[in-house]
Amino acid sequence: MAAVLSYRGRQVTETEVEFLRAWITAHPQASRRVLSQQVCTAWNWVQPNGRPRDMVCRGLMLLLHRAGHLTLPPVRRVPPNPLAHRLAPAVAEIDDTPVCGSLSELGPLDFRQVRRTDDEPRFNSLMRTHHYLGYTQPVGEQLKFLISAGTRPVAAFAWSSAPRHLGPRDRFLGWSAEVRRANIRFVAYNSRFLILPWVAVPHLASHLLGRMVRMLPEEWERVYSHPVYLAETFVDRTRWRGTCYRAANWVCVGETTGRGKNDQTHRANRSRKDVLVYPLTKRFRAQLSGVA
Repeated sequence: MAAVLSYRGRQVTETEVEFLRAWITAHPQASRRVLSQQVCTAWNWVQPNGRPRDMVCRGLMLLLHRAGHLTLPPVRRVPPNPLAHRLAPAVAEIDDTPVCGSLSELGPLDFRQVRRTDDEPRFNSLMRTHHYLGYTQPVGEQLKFLISAGTRPVAAFAWSSAPRHLGPRDRFLGWSAEVRRANIRFVAYNSRFLILPWVAVPHLASHLLGRMVRMLPEEWERVYSHPVYLAETFVDRTRWRGTCYRAANWVCVGETTGRGKNDQTHRANRSRKDVLVYPLTKRFRAQLSGVA
């Protein structure tokens, strides 16, 4: 049966639309939230960690409602948007005495995943204060790492869900749009990498990158109950050459178009960036194609 529309990788058929119409009619007192939760249960529509995809389901039903395929009950309440009123991270007090010398003199380095811990505000503050892009709250799956030498932070990594559409990466992997939609969750995006400005240790950046990618898959699976097979990042060529990534064996697979993810004009409106990737397993192509 031909699909009525495609939404977030799901082909929605007329039979499913009829099911939704009948379900809404049979539950006239149910709110949109309750309807989405019920439909997820009926369709067994769950995330890899077993939780229902009720937000995605609600978006699908709203799309069908706006297209005239069904009629949702009126909105009962508009919940506050915490992102619209999020306070900037407080400035963390930190020892900024210069850190110099060699890697061996720096001593043992401690990598800690601080997402949803008491150290997350400190991470956010360091990114906001010292990273040239500042701090923005990631969406989707995300991990945050603080790296310390003794008791002093020296660096930080932010990881999040990968962009859905990225031509150089997609051509490098050779996957179709359908496979990409199904498997994009197995790609991790390095959105921030910060070495604090008073830290000047030769080869530290590539050393940290090498250790980070070795521990990333296990930590991602521990938190989100699914693996990642590829890491990716952008390097703004107007500012950096990406030397530390290349020294850590990341591979440049192309460049962005300079149009951004919300482009409506098909014209470049920002600097082009190199797209670098790092395979996290030997069989990453087969695993990302779903044939592993």
